[in-house]
Amino acid sequence: MKSKQFETMLYSTGGVLILLAVLVALNFIVGAVSFRADLTEGQVYTLSPGSRAVLEKLEAPVKVRFYYTQGAAVPVGLKTFAKRVEDLLSEYRAASGGRVIIEKFNPLPDSDAEDSAELDGVEGQLTNTGEKFYLGLAIAFLDKKAALPVLAPDRERLMEYDITRAIAQVTAAKKPVVGVMSALPVMGRTLNPMTKQPPSEPWVLISELKRSFELKEIELDAKMIPDDIKVLLVIHPRDMLEETEYAIDQFVLRGGKLIAFVDPYAYFDQQPDMQNPFGGSRAGQSMFYRLFKAWGMDVDMGKVIADMTFGSGEGPRLLPTLLSLNTQALNMDDVVTSQVGTLLIPFGGAFKGKPAEGLTQTVLAHTSKNAMPVDLIIATLSGEPSTRGFEPSGEEMPLAIRLTGTFHTAFPDGKPKPYGARADQQKKADDGKEKGATEPQIKQSAEENTVVLVADVDMLTDNAAVDVQEIFGQRVVIPRNGNLALAQGLVEQFAGDDALISLRSRAAFSRPLTVVREMEAQAQQQYLGKIKELEDSLNQTQEKLQSLQKARGSASATILTAEQQAELENFRKKAVETRLELKDLRKNLRLETDRLELWTKAINIALIPLLVAVVGLVLALVRRGRARAS
Repeated sequence: MKSKQFETMLYSTGGVLILLAVLVALNFIVGAVSFRADLTEGQVYTLSPGSRAVLEKLEAPVKVRFYYTQGAAVPVGLKTFAKRVEDLLSEYRAASGGRVIIEKFNPLPDSDAEDSAELDGVEGQLTNTGEKFYLGLAIAFLDKKAALPVLAPDRERLMEYDITRAIAQVTAAKKPVVGVMSALPVMGRTLNPMTKQPPSEPWVLISELKRSFELKEIELDAKMIPDDIKVLLVIHPRDMLEETEYAIDQFVLRGGKLIAFVDPYAYFDQQPDMQNPFGGSRAGQSMFYRLFKAWGMDVDMGKVIADMTFGSGEGPRLLPTLLSLNTQALNMDDVVTSQVGTLLIPFGGAFKGKPAEGLTQTVLAHTSKNAMPVDLIIATLSGEPSTRGFEPSGEEMPLAIRLTGTFHTAFPDGKPKPYGARADQQKKADDGKEKGATEPQIKQSAEENTVVLVADVDMLTDNAAVDVQEIFGQRVVIPRNGNLALAQGLVEQFAGDDALISLRSRAAFSRPLTVVREMEAQAQQQYLGKIKELEDSLNQTQEKLQSLQKARGSASATILTAEQQAELENFRKKAVETRLELKDLRKNLRLETDRLELWTKAINIALIPLLVAVVGLVLALVRRGRARAS
């Protein structure tokens, strides 16, 4: 008996040792194999295909210096956010095959790491207690460097885009060339003695773009777009010739990126009104007639958009055609529009139509459903005249769109003939002596391309986009809205690596309890409803008191009758009852919110361990049943 017990113990001990050895070996084997699975909603820990495409093009290592001050001074929320940044950087290192090198620094006060952070352009931040900490990135490639001075949770949706853009920026061989074409003096102008037009400074938009790009002005009657231009920014193509449209058409078909701002009512471009016998002026109009037709798009040149939800002002100063768009009207899944905040669109139009075959449309900005197109004659009217006969369309109308796909030429019959060309000029063109005449026409884009169209021009002017102030002799530009951020973001996206265009706006790491928010909103509506009921009751009582006092005459106006006393008592009683109801409402709201949060935390924390325990228990019972059966 003792021998059998000893044998059983020996086998049990040996089995445990063998199991331990198997587990150690299995752990070693599994550790050598890298396997990752992103099970989060929105794939927040997975790099977009655009980022991977940029990383695949790296020919030399890129160093990413991650500056993060570790210590008690950093707020808890930023500590959690810093960990998410570190996890994302690990994804870059893994996806690049080692070509992205992550270096971590802890820039404590008066340390070498703090000096390094300042040299790399990473800025220090202050906590509520006045202590300094750092949270930023510096990306270096050879002798080029780019910095993300401050990483903030507010931009976590764009964190991947910011990092990938910085990598693409430092690895680019030279500054991208951006062409600018406009009927307005966006590049500034000198004094013209013939027209007596005063000189003007370049628009703030142009000054900002010059910091990052090489700008080249393209005349409005250009017959071709130079090959070195990667992005063409067209602002207000008024009275554009078909030859120039053809040049833009070929530019897009050979892979050039186009950003165009057109307008049915360019308020800041006043032109002589030829149809008015008494003279005067009218707002300029612009669009691409042949190109829009080929792309399936159109803008009604006789209408501007009025929106009662996003209109500016109120009462007699209401201007429904001056749209103040917020995040509800912007595409929050797009890396550009998701962070502009607000847009101011004065007297803009809307796009209509269906994209041509091979093209897909993405709406970047739209109206509310409480909007409609209105005639140009009431574009600048305010107050009651601007809303007379208003009938909302009941649908959201696109104000800015992105077209993506395979583009086809808008000139299937070939290059258009010059307008009003003389016979000798036409013969010269036919003989192929003019530059570009012998170039074969491109009928279709070889690869997918992207074009962005915005149905307003005034939004880019300094009057609508910025405030310019003189402070201590210095010219200071203060943005009024996100108008310039939109234009700059589009140019930056197009002028960078083509893969940047496909980058998605990353889903947020933190996901609020939406059910709790809905409960709070419903309770708030009830709360406000009770307040409104109380106020209405008070107003009715006061009106009745005034009518009773008038009936009794002014001599006894200050003496309350029994009827008046009863009215006041009824009001006081109702006020007390309403306050009690409000108190119960707030109490129930807190109870329901706390209960929901408790259950949510319990499920999130205990569900997985509970499932594992249940599965283990079931397996144990099954094995025991089999052992008994055998």
